[in-house]
Formats: sequence, C-alpha cells, structure tokens
Amino acid sequence: MIAKVEPLTPARALRGPFDYLLTGDLEAVGVGSMLVVPFGSRRLLGVVVDLARESDLDAERLVQPLAALEADVPEGLVGLGLWVAREYVSTPARGLALVLPPGTGTGTGRPLRPRRSLRAALTENGREALASPGRLGRRQRAALDTLTGGPAAVTAVARSAGADHSTLRSLERRGFVRLENAAHPPRRREVEQVGARPRSVELTAAQARALARIVARFEDPGQPLLLHGVTGSGKTEVYLRAVAAALERGRSAIVLVPEIALTPQTAGRFVERFGDSVAVMHSRLSPRERYDEWWRIRRGEARVCVGPRSAVFAPFDELGLVVIDEEHDGSYKQEGDPRYDARVVAERRAALEGAVLLAGSATPRPESVLRYERIELAERVDGGSLPPVEIVGMAGTSGPLHERTRRELDGVRRRGEKAIVLLNRRGWSNFLSCRLCGRVWECPNCDVTLVFHQAAGEVACHHCGHRERSPSTCPECASVSVARHGAGTEQLERELEALVSPLPVFRLDSDVAAGVASVLGRFERAEAGVLVGTQMVAKGHDFPDVTLGVVLDADSTLRFPDFRAEERTFALVAQLAGRSGRGRRGGRVIVQALEPDAGALLHAAAHDSAGFIAGELPRREAFAYPPYGHLIRVVCSSSEAGPDHAAADAVRELIEAAGVPALGPAPLFRRQGRHRSQLVVRSRERDRAIAAVREAVEQVAAGRPHAHAAFAVDVDPQ
Repeated sequence: MIAKVEPLTPARALRGPFDYLLTGDLEAVGVGSMLVVPFGSRRLLGVVVDLARESDLDAERLVQPLAALEADVPEGLVGLGLWVAREYVSTPARGLALVLPPGTGTGTGRPLRPRRSLRAALTENGREALASPGRLGRRQRAALDTLTGGPAAVTAVARSAGADHSTLRSLERRGFVRLENAAHPPRRREVEQVGARPRSVELTAAQARALARIVARFEDPGQPLLLHGVTGSGKTEVYLRAVAAALERGRSAIVLVPEIALTPQTAGRFVERFGDSVAVMHSRLSPRERYDEWWRIRRGEARVCVGPRSAVFAPFDELGLVVIDEEHDGSYKQEGDPRYDARVVAERRAALEGAVLLAGSATPRPESVLRYERIELAERVDGGSLPPVEIVGMAGTSGPLHERTRRELDGVRRRGEKAIVLLNRRGWSNFLSCRLCGRVWECPNCDVTLVFHQAAGEVACHHCGHRERSPSTCPECASVSVARHGAGTEQLERELEALVSPLPVFRLDSDVAAGVASVLGRFERAEAGVLVGTQMVAKGHDFPDVTLGVVLDADSTLRFPDFRAEERTFALVAQLAGRSGRGRRGGRVIVQALEPDAGALLHAAAHDSAGFIAGELPRREAFAYPPYGHLIRVVCSSSEAGPDHAAADAVRELIEAAGVPALGPAPLFRRQGRHRSQLVVRSRERDRAIAAVREAVEQVAAGRPHAHAAFAVDVDPQ
C-alpha cells in the first residue's frame, strides 16, 4: 500500500504529496494519520492525505515511514484542511495544521502526546477481600479503601494509604487490584458563568416558529439559515434548543463565537444546559488543555464544541449543526496564514457533511442577507422596546465626554445603576510629541507612532509589540515639555472614576491582565458600576441591569479607506446599543460623533438593520464589492526596500497575463521591520481570480530573482 503524505513544512516551493511505502504494522495507517517520514537528510512530520495501491515511482525509490503517531483526524477534515489551503492560497502544510490535534505542530517540532501513568483499579476479588475480616494488612486495606471511589494513579493511592508500590504489586499478585499503564483523564478548566443565567423558559411564538424551521432542516439541510433577531430577542435560547434537537438525533454541534471575549458567557450557558458533553476550545487554554479537549471530541465524550474561529475544525464524525453567533463580526477572519474566514469554512463544512448552518446576528452582513434564508425575531423576548438612541455632535467640545454624556453618567451614579462605555482605542494617549521641536515618538520597526500607556510607564507599538520607557525629556532638544495627544480606554477609565465615584469602574481591553471572564464577572457581581473598554464590551454580553450605553468617537471608523466602513460603524453602534435596557428599568444610549448626521449612525440609532442593508447593497453592486464581487489582496514584503515592490510587480504581470485585472502595486507602511507592497484583485469570478493569484504567487515565490521576498495572500480581506 502507498501512503500519499504531505510533509508539515510551510515552504511554498515544496509541492506534495509524496509517496511512501506502507508495510507491516504501518499498513493499518489511514487518511488522517500522522507519520514521521524521512525527507532528504531530515525527519519530518507528515499527514496521510490519500492511499493508493500503486505509485508512479519505481519500487526501489520508495522509502518507508519511520513511525506512526497517535493522531486520528477524520478523513473529511483532511479534505477540508486541503481545501482551505487551496481556497486561501496557502500551503497544504498550513491548511492541514488547522485540523490536527492542538500542539501537534508543524515541521520538526515535538508533538504533544497523551499523558500516561501507572493506574490501579479495584477488582471484584478486591471488593470481597475488603468485606472479609483478617485477609488484609493495614496498608493493603487502606489502599483498597482508596480505590473504592474508582481507578486512581498508583502514586496517589500510595500517598493516600501510606503505602508504596510494593504494596500495590502484592495486591495485584493476589488479584485484588488491576494495574495498567493508562492515559490520564483530561484536566478541564472550570467554565465561569458570566451574564444572565440560563433558565427554563417558555419560548415566544416567534422563537418557536424559528426553532421549528431550523429543526425541519435536519432532514434536508439545504440553504444556510440566517436568524436575524434584534438584540435581546432570545437568539441564544433558540441556539440551545437547536443544539438539543441535533443531539437527540445522534448528531453533534459546533457553536462559533467571534472571539474570546464572548466565550465565557456562551460556553457557560451551554455547559449549564449540556454538562460535560460540551468542549470549549480557544487560544487562552494551554496547549495541553486544548489537546485534551480535542481528544474528548474525537472519542465522542463531548458532542458540542464552543469556541472562536478554530472550533470550526472540531473533529466530529456526525456533525449535525453549525451555529455562527454574531455572524457580522470581522474577528471570524484569521489574521495569520492561512487567512481563512471561519464563516466561509463553516458553510463549506456544513455542505460537505450534511449539517445545518445557522448564522445569527442583530446586524447581519450584506453577504448573509443576500445569500441565506432569513428567519426573523423582530421583538425582545420580554416584550420590551429597544432603548432610545441619542446622537450628540462633538464639534467644538473639548475632552472625551460630551456634557450630555456626563449628565447621563451622573444619573447612573445617583441611581446606583450600571453603564457600558465604548471607546475603540487602547492606552492613555494616541501619541506623544515634543512641544518645542515637534518630535513625535515612532516605532523603530513600523512606520507608526507609539501609543502611551501610563500604568506601565511605557510607549508601545500595537503592531509589532515594541516597548520602551515613556520619555520625560526630548532626546532631540532636551525639552521637558512632552505633549500627549488623544484619549484611549486607560485615560477614559481615570476620568470615569472621578465622574461616577464611588461606583467602581471596570476596564476591558487586551491590555488588562486579569482576563476577560474575570473583568466581566466582577462587573456582573457589582451592585452598580461602569464597564469601559474597546469593542470587546459590545460583543453580545447579556447584563440585564445595564441601563446606559455610551459610544465615544462613533464615526471614527467612517474615516477609514474601506468599503466596509459604514457596515462596521453601523454594527458597532447597534450592538453596543443592544447591551442597554434588557431589564425592568429599561435603558438609553448616547452616541458621540463629529458627524452626527452620518447615514450609518442614523440607521443604528433607529435600530434599522433592514434600512441600512437596503441602502448598502446597491452601492456594493455598483462597484462589484462583496457580495457581488470578490477581493484578493497580495502583500509582498522584504527586510530591505526594493525586493518587495519587484516581487509584487512580477505577481501582477502574471495575474494580468491570466486575464484577471489587478490594481497596484502600491506601498504599505513598514511593519515589523519589513517593507511592504500590495496588489488588490477585484473580480466577479471568484474561482478564476483565486486560481490566477495562486499560480502567480507560487511561480514568483519559487524563482531565484525574488528569493528575498515573502508573500501573504488574503482572500476576502476584512
């Protein structure tokens, strides 16, 4: 038998798969198995992607794998990983790495293995011996007593009973215990409950109709479904019931959330409902914890997986349902190679495995509205109205807070209520400058200014991570007059502490060391207070006692040169507005903007998702932007200026030679010490454009003239 193996090495110039001869015990190897293979003078890890009876190579040229590792990837996931590599113009190794057990690694890295130890279990003879007086010594009896609660590690039994290994070996010889070298049971991190607690509720008529339409799809999945429900309309309860219906039919379910900020709350609700059958996968877990969760799924111990992007690759065999919560969120797009979109991958996987795809949002993407079958939840479950939204203009206002906002926050303080304040900028100040000579502190590795973080006493680059002590004097002119410009969440936290004292203020952004679940838990437990942070605070959290939502600098995203700027602005404001007024006290929302009459803000203030989409789709169609066309961005980079532009120019020539138009190359700002040039392809023919870009990048990357350039391809950039 011949195994076709893709070596786990990310080099674009390497074209696999490669044939290896399977003999003896290795003949049991199947698609999805991991092998250690000889590759020239090296030993590499590889994944079996296919099996064949014959090879095009002569028999004497075939070599055998060195060993097979424990990695049982479902065959369908192997195909999905290779599809991701092709669709997103990456390498097979990087695509396959997505579906392998966490910690397996690529290249020559040492993979994680199951932890094993000598474990003892009580036999029936041992139980009888315990019940009979006089047959056991004191330590032997203590050891057997310890095992009545179930199998345990020999070291733990010996420690508990005051015995040693010889005691247990003696018991084994007498047939009272069974010793075996077994895998450790997985250690599961406790899932914290955050936000409104799930409870047994009667579905509203709209929820019941939505659930019935979803459940009917288990027999014939067909077109993906879009659950378009206003904030607080009970979408999560519909997800929970749909997952229960999948489990009743012997199927499994994947529940995707946009990022780690939402994982504790969503995972807590599913664990509350389904217990240990829920696995949680996200990047804050240790490699060992993710590895253990992967194997719990693979062995069938867990039948529901909750997590961000990577959970779409959970190794289920009988997948029945994929839920994409907050499907509008851009964080479903992976930033590193391969730059896959988890929503697109979920759609592909659901189609291949006959599963139902259910996407949900209060502010769905134009792509989803156009292509998915829509189910509407038009009202909140409690019958309450959506909070009124007031837009205030910031022209001529100094400081981060409008006077109207200050009055509302003071009202929260006096009444002992809760508020959420959103400012989508981290740090204390955007940048520093010298008042005397005008020097601006910039990153040595990137063409951007450094952000001032007062608590750490540092200025930092948010692109490469460079940090240095905050300056007290200017190194150019020795002036001590250093100005701070702009405000971030750190400065806003300090201002809010003074404004709402004695209420506590909780900050939530990626600089907070305490962790998302910890901050959200403290905010929930507080009688009153203010949660301030970046877009993390707007992502689907359910705190019924929040009565005020505030969005600062709401139109800042409208100033980005991005066709999705209006969509992002609308979604961010509408989502934050939805965090307010979920309890009996009701709520209200203040939106601060330099341009209060912007269309996206007016639609968000009216909670008018349908109106926004109706205006957005014709504009997208006119310019062949998604969903009517497709964009592909190619970024070429190099450590010195020049090779990046030359490589981008060579890629453009090959793309255009294939009959696909390309814009550029155009320079990008230097990042992480690398000079960059980019091309953009816009086409109504997705497959043709991807094929042209793939062929061009692979051809240029393999050539010696551009050996000093690196290539990054982003299909459907966000």
